[in-house]
Amino acid sequence: MRTLKPTRSLLAGLVLAVSTSAAFAAQPTPFTATYQVSRQGEAMGEATITLKSLGNGQYEYSNQIHGTSGLAAMLGANSNDVTRFRWNNDAPETETYTSKLVALKTKQRTMQVNWDTKQVSVNEGKGATNYAAVPGLVDRNTMSYALGLALRSGHQTITLPVGVKQRVEQQQFKVQGTEAVKVPAGSFQAQRVTRTDSDKHFDAWYVPKQYPLPVKLAQSDGGDLTLQLVRYSSP
Repeated sequence: MRTLKPTRSLLAGLVLAVSTSAAFAAQPTPFTATYQVSRQGEAMGEATITLKSLGNGQYEYSNQIHGTSGLAAMLGANSNDVTRFRWNNDAPETETYTSKLVALKTKQRTMQVNWDTKQVSVNEGKGATNYAAVPGLVDRNTMSYALGLALRSGHQTITLPVGVKQRVEQQQFKVQGTEAVKVPAGSFQAQRVTRTDSDKHFDAWYVPKQYPLPVKLAQSDGGDLTLQLVRYSSP
């Protein structure tokens, strides 16, 4: 019995160490990514996407776009989307989302998710719309990040519950193959992902082993924008 006790203690210590390391590794890694933004082929501005930890399993994900050329610069066009999410079951779940777009006039949207009552409240300045939350709910700001995390886990067909104005959309995506992509950050062999449940154009090119965000994204929703990665840094 005396020889077994140290062995059991050692095994228990090893199990605890492995479990602790796995839990730590599963947490999101903060980053800053900068993108070149164009609209219908014309340079428009720059986007900065950041992820930072707020502690206690909560994170802030922000996406700021500044109009630096063409009509966007003339109008002083800027947008600022900020999401606070919790890390649950190795995936993000939105708690609050705010969106502010300034271009001649200001347009704002807020979304709050009460996970105790499992209710979503969306307000665009004309009164709130409420609907039921579902596990794994994300918003349109963090959708591309959640998609990248799913790809990193090896998924080829992905369904994401995305909270929009009046309901949860079960948005569906599929890897269509690997393509050569050249962006300011470099040349990559990237997985091209498309949205398969909507007529809205969405194409994103991911290198999931390197980045949780796409190296290139082109979508019609939000103004026919194309984003190309310029630089990415993570501590």
